[in-house]
Formats: sequence, structure tokens, C-alpha cells
Amino acid sequence: MYKKSPQGWLKHWDFILLDMICLQLAFVIAYFARQGFDNPYSDRVYRTVAFVFVLCQITVMFLSQSYQGILKRGYYIEFTKTAKHVLLVMLLSVSYLFATQQGTIYSRLTLLYTAFLYLCFSYFGRIWRKEYVIRKNATSEKEKFMVVVASRTEIEETIEKLMEGPIQDFGIRGIAFLDKNPVEIKEISGIPVVGNMDTVGEYLCHEWVDEVFVKISETEPYPQKLIDEIITMGLTVHLSLGEMEKSLSGKNFIEKIGGYSVITSSINTASPKQMLYKRLMDIAGGVVGCLITLILIVIIGPMIYIKSPGPIFFSQVRIGKNGRKFKIYKFRSMYMDAEERKAELMSQNKMDGLMFKMDYDPRIIGSEKKDKNGNPKGIGNFIRKTSLDEFPQFWNVLKGDMSLVGTRPPTVDEWEQYELHHRSRMSIKPGITGMWQASGRSDITDFEEVVRLDTQYIENWSIGLDLRILLKTVTSVLKSEGSV
Repeated sequence: MYKKSPQGWLKHWDFILLDMICLQLAFVIAYFARQGFDNPYSDRVYRTVAFVFVLCQITVMFLSQSYQGILKRGYYIEFTKTAKHVLLVMLLSVSYLFATQQGTIYSRLTLLYTAFLYLCFSYFGRIWRKEYVIRKNATSEKEKFMVVVASRTEIEETIEKLMEGPIQDFGIRGIAFLDKNPVEIKEISGIPVVGNMDTVGEYLCHEWVDEVFVKISETEPYPQKLIDEIITMGLTVHLSLGEMEKSLSGKNFIEKIGGYSVITSSINTASPKQMLYKRLMDIAGGVVGCLITLILIVIIGPMIYIKSPGPIFFSQVRIGKNGRKFKIYKFRSMYMDAEERKAELMSQNKMDGLMFKMDYDPRIIGSEKKDKNGNPKGIGNFIRKTSLDEFPQFWNVLKGDMSLVGTRPPTVDEWEQYELHHRSRMSIKPGITGMWQASGRSDITDFEEVVRLDTQYIENWSIGLDLRILLKTVTSVLKSEGSV
């Protein structure tokens, strides 16, 4: 997964101002409904909270992506984004009231009224504003004019793609063909044909044109002479990459590397802000997990040592992000000769050679002890079933080798058997838990399904997805503890 720079939000200043007005309006109406028709800004506490609302809105605006792509969102997505924005603003406001001990003074019912009204006003206000902007854009004169250059077979598809989305700040003034001798066509989709490779330069030189879009064709020669002429005239030229663009899966964007301008393609991208949030979440979780691990050492450590003398921790070299090797730590749940015995048990492996998993593994400490149903109930089985053996990995999270949520780190021998498409799951840091674990790891025995789930996680990654996986993992662990 690749990091990219965040996009700006200043172009949506009208929506930001609208949200601020909606919140203040919701605040005033909520005050009237609960306190009567007095001036809410005359009360020192309520006046201060009204100012805090503004600060909270500004904070959420910087920390979230409430306004990113706002003009392209549908009704449902807009509602979820608005609800998330309102929730964050209210949570910050409640935190302020709690920290300043004003929660007992400020009416909780007024706060609830404010939140509900703010959600309604903001959502319908955004919808109204978007429809107004889109209508205005459709009827207003464009800021700039463009000529599109493409082959005859690709021109209609090119125009359709250029006009995708509700907002364009350009109008297409003319079409030119890359073919030198096209058939006589006067217009396409209502747009006039203004020339071909040999004649469009003359048109560009004498007409009002701000930009030229050139769709590179695989069937026609690269139009170097035309591009040079366009640049010489001082016009902005946009070049499509043709078939190369189609061949790059994942997410693509242009960046500068050294003296080269390059197109970068990755399975997913993350902004520095998103990566910072993920790392802060890892640090917080790592600190808490390490403290719990210290307590578990006192409780579990002696039980492991008594049943199987030796170190209470197990360490092993694993493969991390993009093939980087690191040493993973766990509470030892297997006998000391577990690795040597693995080869003789491979015939009972439920998965293929790329992962190892078997029912009733005899290498687990105390597995010879059975309950009344014949299931192993030793200390090793207990700490594995409840995932207590994973807690030392919080040290790996704190160090930065792993993340709270990611993909399972393979062993070196598993890694060496990977095929090309398997490697994609290691394009991020491995995690203590992940998509396939939260999806029922005891039921999934097909490694290709594991790869599919891990790839799905990487392609759709977000902080919200991490939180959902963590919650699902905790719920699953608690259920397993209840059944022990």
C-alpha cells in the first residue's frame, strides 16, 4: 500500500460555512425548545459552548474527510458522511463539557436536540447546495475550453469519460482526429470536428482554446510533433497513457521521483494523515497490550514452565511488510520439540503447505489431557483458544514490526513457496488480527481464500475498517472464552 499526499479542502469552503450555520441554527432552536425564547448567547455557559462547537467543527474538518468528493456522493453516502461528521463534533463537545465539569450545568436534552437538528439541517443543506452547484455548473459558461484529440475509434469513449461526474470546469470546444486522413465527419455528440493531425495546429493557433487533451492511441504513431506545437503555443496539454493506463490495476497517480515525472500504481494508497492515525492507534494498543502481557506473565508463565520446562516465550523469524524479516514473540503454547515434529505431522495439515493448521495438534502443551467430550484441555490449548498466546506480539506492534490489524505474517518456509499473487498480502505490515481471522479463521482452510480476504482488506483499507475488525475480533475472543 502506497502513501500519498492529502487533497485540499479549501475548495469546499461553501459547504464548511453552511455546516457552521446549520450547527448554530440547531443550537439556537434547541435552546428555545428547552429553555424558552431567551437569547442563548447571553448565558456564559451556553455562549462558550456555541464557540466550542465552532472549534470542534474546525478540528473535525482537519481530522476527517467529511468534504472530500462531496459533489460526487449519492444520498446514502452523504447521509453516512454527515452522520459521522455530526457524531465527531458532538463527541468532542461532550469531552469539553466533561473536562471542564460543566456537564451538570449544560442541559443534556438541549445537547441531544442540537445533535438531531444539526444532522437534519446539515444533511438537507448539503443536498440542496450540491444540487444548486450542479445545476449552476450545467448552465453557466465554462471557465476554460478544451480540444480533444483522439483516434476515430476512441473519440466517443474519450468524450464520455471526460464528461463523467456532475461537475466540469471546462467545455469541449472541438474534436480532432489522430488519424491523418479521416472520413468527412462534421461533428460527434454535438461537438464540431475541427481538424486532424495535420490541420488542428492551425485551429489551435487562431481560436479560443485553453487546454488540449490528447488520448494516446496504440494504433496511431505517437504525436510528438503535435505535442511540441501545443506546448510552443503555451497551451496546457493533458496526455492519456492509452493501453498502459488500462494495464495498471489498483490506484494510480502522478508524482515526481528525482528528475522524472512518473505514474505510480499501487494496490491502495493512504495519506500521511491516515498512516499517522493508524500508527497512533497501534502505539496506544501496543502500550495497553504490553501492560496486560506483564500481568499474564505472572499468571500464565509458571503454568507453562511447570507443564513444559523451558522458556515461557516462543520467538520465530517471520516475514513482514514487503518481505522484511523480523522476530515475532508469543507465549509458548507448544512443547520444546514442536518445530522438529512439524514435518511428521504435515500429512494431517488441514491447509496446503503455505500454512499449517491441524485439529488436536499433539505438540500443544497439555494436549494429552482431555475433557469429557474428548477435547484437549491443557494450558496450551487454553491460551491458544482464548488467544492469550498472542499478547507478547503487542511488543512487535509497539516496535513497528506489526500492526494491530493486518495480515498474518508467514514463516520463512511458507514465504519461499509463495506464488506471485500471494505476495500482495504482504504489501502492508502484518497484524495481530485481520480480515480472515475476523471472518472465522477456524472455518477457513483454503489458503487462496485467505489471500482473497487479505487482498480485499488492503484494497478497501480505512481506519473505520480496522476498528470494525478489532471489535469483531474482541467479540469472537470473548465468545471463545465463554465456551472454554
